[in-house]
This record gives sequence, structure tokens and C-alpha cells, in this order.
Amino acid sequence: MASTAAQSTATALLRTVFRQAMRLASACAVVGCSALLVGSRMPSQLEQVLALGELHILSRNGSTTYYEGKSGTTGFEYTLGKAFADSLGVKLVIDEEENLAGILGKVKEDRYQLGASGLTITQERSKQVMFAEPYMDVTQQVLYRRGEPRPRSPADLIGKNILVIANSAHAEHLRQLKVHFPALKWQEEADIEMIDLVAMIDNGVIDHTIVDSNAFTVSRNIYPRAQVAFDTGGTQKLAWAFAKQRDMSLYKEAQKFFAEVKSNGQLDEIIEQYYGHTNEMNQGGALVFANRIETRLPKWEAYIQEVALEFDLDWQLIAAISYQESHWNARARSRTGVRGLMMLTQTTAKEMGVSNRLDPMQSIYGGTKYFRKIYDRIPKDITNPDRTWLALASYNVGYGHMEDARILTEKLGGNPDKWSDVRKHLPKLAKRAYYRQTKYGYARGWEPVSYVQNIRSYYNVLAWHEQMNRRQLATAEQLLQEASAFKPASHTENALKVAITFPATL
Repeated sequence: MASTAAQSTATALLRTVFRQAMRLASACAVVGCSALLVGSRMPSQLEQVLALGELHILSRNGSTTYYEGKSGTTGFEYTLGKAFADSLGVKLVIDEEENLAGILGKVKEDRYQLGASGLTITQERSKQVMFAEPYMDVTQQVLYRRGEPRPRSPADLIGKNILVIANSAHAEHLRQLKVHFPALKWQEEADIEMIDLVAMIDNGVIDHTIVDSNAFTVSRNIYPRAQVAFDTGGTQKLAWAFAKQRDMSLYKEAQKFFAEVKSNGQLDEIIEQYYGHTNEMNQGGALVFANRIETRLPKWEAYIQEVALEFDLDWQLIAAISYQESHWNARARSRTGVRGLMMLTQTTAKEMGVSNRLDPMQSIYGGTKYFRKIYDRIPKDITNPDRTWLALASYNVGYGHMEDARILTEKLGGNPDKWSDVRKHLPKLAKRAYYRQTKYGYARGWEPVSYVQNIRSYYNVLAWHEQMNRRQLATAEQLLQEASAFKPASHTENALKVAITFPATL
């Protein structure tokens, strides 16, 4: 969707004309010559965006929208919004609004160009704003804590401590339920995110909440005690919100954008990037992993960071690889004879200069060096995150088998540079009809698929662990001061106590 040279030239001219018009309007107001502009046409919303070179999106900071990651701003809504801005040839600017009612209100009043914050399309909201083409289906899910009685219906929620985000579609749904269950009560808070609610369920601060299925998906490996009790109904659609107005130029451009990213597969790639790795870790594995982040990782964390820096790699990725390989057990040994934290074979260890595979420092260094070697072999035109996922699969199954899978993927009409396509065809390397056509023959092709998915899940938890720690350090003092002003303790204070102990140890 890159702009052509002609489009770039036209956009630049439009910006110049628009700025000159604004200067002229200001000058006319000063000298009383506004009559000169009588009959002139004000630029459309799309023209203003193109002329100023910025697309302003109103959003809510959070795990499913946008947040500051290790390499800058990231998140599903950010990535989708940036793709739209790129298609227009302008810069994306995220403006933060924590209150969902504030997002809808400011968009409705045409104070912002659009709202993008995982907004569910509801009848009530559709009276206020105009929604673009939906980009995802979600389900509202009632959560409870593992080990507690599981509610089976709305009637089981009566008398329970329930908290939801204020002005959310979940609060709207509870209001609808209250018509049939008058005794149903709940509390709402505006300055809380869905991942916070999942944490509060995990730690027993509240009995129940309602979150979107995509938010639970990215949170369940981080807070494994939080469980789905039941879905509140059918699927609902998420979409961007625009003001209801006569000028629909930007709205129409967004509609064109969504039609294109759906047809060319870009939307599926973005969804896969943020949600394609979240269904591999079972509950028991998630609980064990949370415990080992606290008990085992600290022994090796500093050295992993040091080695990752030397090889210009993300230390959390190396930590995730080593957990997948050995569960951070320096004396781990498999039935096939691979050993140590990074489970190196004798051949690989010798190639990487490792004399003692059970030496954790040597193992980390050798495994990281080997992964970097494979990463550098991936064709240069393959960009991240696909480059990393293909390198991980090669680390597991061997570079030759990975190349066989890429060739097979291309023969079968897929994109050999996209992990989402290659992973569909890797298992075929175990089928005679396919591996007979390959250079390196048979491979247990399903194993690298699970391997990559597991590491992505571990990495996701590690990344959010660090993100939550940063968040705690930045806000702990402020929240404690606010919470101390209210008695009895508010949910905000309780949420802080939950956050400070993140993740819960077993």
C-alpha cells in the first residue's frame, strides 16, 4: 500500500496549499478582509489529514490497544492504526483517553478524527458514533478464580463482588441483565484495564468480572488462576468509531483501507502477530512458568542479558528459548543426549566452542551464538517478526528442513517468507507424499510449530512481566497516595496490592 511518486507529489502540494490557505485566513481575520474567502471551500477531513501529515487516533493505553514496548510504541490498535496512516502517507499520532465514555464523547463531538480502542459495536453506542468496518469478533466472558465455585449463569452472580470497566460494553450488558435479575449489583471503575481485572481475579481481590475474549487470551498465561465461567452471549464486533457528520471523507478512506487489508491478508497477519501464539500454554504449565520466573530465572537473568546484548538479540527471547529447552534447569538432559540450559548437542557445542555443556554460562553463550548464526542465515529480505519465528523453527528442526518447508510452501501457493504460511506446511514434512520431494527428506514437522508457539507464549509472559514491573514502579507511589484518601480500601488500592505482588507465586 505504499504511495506512488505521483501521490506523494500531490500530497505535498496539497499540504502546501492547505497551509497557505490557513495563513491567508488568519491574515484576513486580522485586517478585516474575510470577504476574500467568501465562496471558498473548507478542506475536507481527509484533506486536512493529508495536508498536516498526521492522523490522530484517540485510544486507551492497554495490552490490546497500545503500549510502550522495548522498541517503542506497539500493540494491536497501534499496528493497525499505523498501517492506515502509512496507506495515507502520514504520521500516526496516538492521543490517550483513559475513559471509554471520553473516547466516544470526543469522537461524537468531532474533536478527534477517530477512536480506536477495542470498541465493541452496540446499539447504544451506534446512536452516538458511526462505526467503520469491523476488524475482529470477540465474546464477552465472565471470569472466576480457579478453586472457587464456578458460576453457570447470570443468576449465580447475584451477591458477588463484581467489577467492570466503567462505560464499557460489559457494563452495558450488565445493565441489560439487571432488567431480568434486579438483585444483580456491580461496581465500575474508569481507570482500570482488562488485564488488571484478570489480575484481580487471579489474586482473589474480586469474585467476578467481564472481559473480551481477546483480552483474556493475551492474559491467561500471565494470570493462570483466572478462568472463564461462561460466555455472556454471541460474538460481538470491534471497530473504529467516527463522528456522525456530513464530511465522510476520512471514514470512506478507512472503509477502503479495511477492504484492502482484509483482501490482501494484512489484517490476518496483524491478528496473528498479537494473538497467534496465545493458545499453547495449558493452565498447569502457566502456573509452573509463573513460579519459575521468580525462583529460577533470577539465577541466570543478568548473564542472559549480557550475552543477548553481545549478539544484538532480545534477552527475553533468549530466556524464552532456554525455558523451552530446559525449564531453566542447568543440568537438564534429554533422551537424545542434548544437555544443559540451552540443550546443545555435542556437535553444536563443539562448533560454538562450548567445552562443558553443563556449565550454564557456556551453555547460554553457545546457544545464543548458535541462534544468532541461524538468524543471520535467514534471507535478508524477510523482516521481523517472521524472521525470528523462522529462525526459531530452524533452531529446532534444522535449517535444511526449514528451507524444504519454505520451498514446499511456495509450491502450494503460500508465501515462503511468512511464518503464518510456512507453519501450515511444516507438518507435511512427516508425510511421505511430500518429504519425497524435498532435499533433506523426513522431519517431525509438527514439532517446530509447537516449539515456536511455546516460545512466543513464554516471551509474551516475560515481556508483560517486565512491562507490569515498569508500570508498578512508575505509579505505585501515586496510587498509594490516592488509595489512602479513601476508607474502606477502594478497588484501585486493592488492584495496586495485586500489581505489586505480580506474578503470584505458588
